[in-house]
Amino acid sequence: MLSPAEKIFLSDVDKYASHLEKLFSLSQPDIIVVDKNQEIALLVDIQLQERQSKKLLSEVTQLYLQNAEKDIRFAMSANLQNITIFKSNSEHLLNPVISLFSADILSHYEPEFSNSKILYLYLRTLIEAWLRDLAYHWKSEIPPGTKELSKIGLLEKMKDGDTYTQDE
Repeated sequence: MLSPAEKIFLSDVDKYASHLEKLFSLSQPDIIVVDKNQEIALLVDIQLQERQSKKLLSEVTQLYLQNAEKDIRFAMSANLQNITIFKSNSEHLLNPVISLFSADILSHYEPEFSNSKILYLYLRTLIEAWLRDLAYHWKSEIPPGTKELSKIGLLEKMKDGDTYTQDE
C-alpha cells in the first residue's frame, strides 16, 4: 500500500511523463543552426510545397519563437518556391521579415535547381549547404542572401556556427 506522499509523487511523475510525450509528438524543425557558442541561432522547417494553412512553422519552432523574452530569435520556413525568415522577440511574435526565392538562392549550389525534380532530402541538403556557406564561407566569399540576412542580424548570429539535422 502506498503512502499519500508516494501517491502524490507518482501522480506528478505521470503528469511529467505525459507532458514529455506530448512534446515529443510535436512536429520538429528539420535543421538547427547554432552559433559559435553552440547556442541556437536559427530553426529551419522544410516542406516541398508551400503549406496551405497559416502555419508555416512546426509546433516546436513556434514554441521557440513564442518564448522569446529579451533575446531575438529566428526561424525559417523553406520550400521549393520560397525561403521565409521569421524574427521574434518579446514585443513581436512570429513576424516574417524576409522572403527569398528558393531558386535564386539554391541554384548557386545546384545550377539545375529550377529544371530538376527536387525531393525532400536533397532540398534539405541544399538549404543546409547554403546555411553552412553563410556561416563559414566554404563555397563563396559572399553567399546569396548575405545582404538580406545581415540587415536583420541573423548573419552575425550564424557566423562560425554549425548545422544539425535529425539524422545526426
